[in-house]
Amino acid sequence: MHPVVRGAGALGLAAVLATATAACESGTGSGTGSGTGSATSGPSTASASAAATAPAASTSAGVPPLPASLTGQQLGWQPCPAPSTAQGGDGSAPGAPWECATLKAPLDYAKPDGQTIDLALIRAVATGTGGQPRIGSLIYNFGGPGGSGVATLPALAKDYADLNARYDLVSFDPRGVGNSAGVRCLDDAATDASAAVDGSPDDQAETTALDAAGSAYTAACEQNSGAVLPHVDTVSAARDLDLMRQVLGDAKLHYFGISYGTELGGVYAHQYPGNVGHLVMDAVVDPTKDPVQSALGQAKGFQLALENFMKACAAQAGPSCPTGQGGDEGTRRITDLLNGLDTAPLPTDSNRRLTQDLAVTGIAAALYNPNTWNALSIGLQEAMRGGTGTTLLALADAYSGRDQQGHYSNQSAANRAISCADDRSRYTAADVQGLLPTFRQASPVFGDFTAWGLTSCTGWPVQGSADLPEVSAAGSAPIVVIGNTGDPATPYEGAGAMARQLGAGVGVQVTLQGQGHGGYDSGNACLKQVVDQYLLADKVPAEGTTCS
Repeated sequence: MHPVVRGAGALGLAAVLATATAACESGTGSGTGSGTGSATSGPSTASASAAATAPAASTSAGVPPLPASLTGQQLGWQPCPAPSTAQGGDGSAPGAPWECATLKAPLDYAKPDGQTIDLALIRAVATGTGGQPRIGSLIYNFGGPGGSGVATLPALAKDYADLNARYDLVSFDPRGVGNSAGVRCLDDAATDASAAVDGSPDDQAETTALDAAGSAYTAACEQNSGAVLPHVDTVSAARDLDLMRQVLGDAKLHYFGISYGTELGGVYAHQYPGNVGHLVMDAVVDPTKDPVQSALGQAKGFQLALENFMKACAAQAGPSCPTGQGGDEGTRRITDLLNGLDTAPLPTDSNRRLTQDLAVTGIAAALYNPNTWNALSIGLQEAMRGGTGTTLLALADAYSGRDQQGHYSNQSAANRAISCADDRSRYTAADVQGLLPTFRQASPVFGDFTAWGLTSCTGWPVQGSADLPEVSAAGSAPIVVIGNTGDPATPYEGAGAMARQLGAGVGVQVTLQGQGHGGYDSGNACLKQVVDQYLLADKVPAEGTTCS
């Protein structure tokens, strides 16, 4: 299971939703909702007239200016091909109105005249519906880290149709991801073999096997992508955003970040506070927590989401719910299932078997959105009563970026490379064993797996850049920071921490009292209205605005 560090974001969520065999009828995070607090007219920090002015060239502290060959490059927009395997594509081109292009960026921003890499971009130009003037480009990052924006934006674009009236909707594969100098580690067969290693070892032999698998993975990453590994950090990705802003012709960056995308947005705002236009953070990564604190928060968050799922299942299905009445009983049924899988994996419709690790990953994947809770019920019922693991395996594969032909996207490899380039901390098996009691108390289901995930950067060939991301952004325009009280992957408290770190008058917190990872795509009309008014009408919401 890999919901550690930052969460899968909308990329993993989109894949999981596409895989779900059925959807729940309702969820507490959807519906029209009600708002407390009123939208107030804020400064017109990103008006159409401002966007029409010449984009300002800017450089973050200590970095040489970029040459005109990069800031003045012209993008050759063309109809998009089908997303590549590395991007997690399904073999289908997105069709109109989508266009794709390649942006050149420095491999190393300390050497702006040196080697360049190609960054893959996608856009749908503003439709002009309603006769409103175009504001500019709205750039999306859907999380991970490791999510391909080129593959994800078309899949989720219906949720942003109103914004497309006045914005070109733009996304990209961040450096190290997909078709943007994508990190390559193990091949498909070796990835399957690595996934079969027990991720929550019970004895020294299993601990040794897990350590060996991690070392082999790291060695493969270094062999296949060693030149790019030092340069896939979030600070470099934020500099890519500002280059993108200039080449797209925008005076200000208009940006929508989800999950890890909120960290990227915060790092950008710190480096370029004067270039922030409209900036939305949804499903917020807590910038004040180190990897242990983040992993522990996720263990608690996924346990809370599981308990909320079990309550809903009991209310809707009664005695037929596979987790019974939920609570301690439901948790016991799931841990009994997982303990059995540790020694006796279940058969599936394919020639693969559902292991303990894959089952935990599938359960976690389904908790990202209430619309996949019904698929989780089906999967648990199959495993507990039918002795098969087909649905849970499908959920796990969607989360991990594995298609039905056994090909993997580079999502997991990029996630590890970016996380290890950012985070300075390195943890040993002894560290984890000391933490296990705390993690197990936080979650009997997810605790072991999130704790052992902390060893993923052990032995990584690149030293992490910082203990914590720097997101203070004095002088920035107001930034909307959305927290969902039922979010499993980025717990609600992170939104408040991000708003405080951004600084007084910059971070404006908005709360959704709901379930699932993120808020804007949940279907809550109140939250959508708050965000749309900010993005389309320059109306900054009142601090503490709440939707339910």
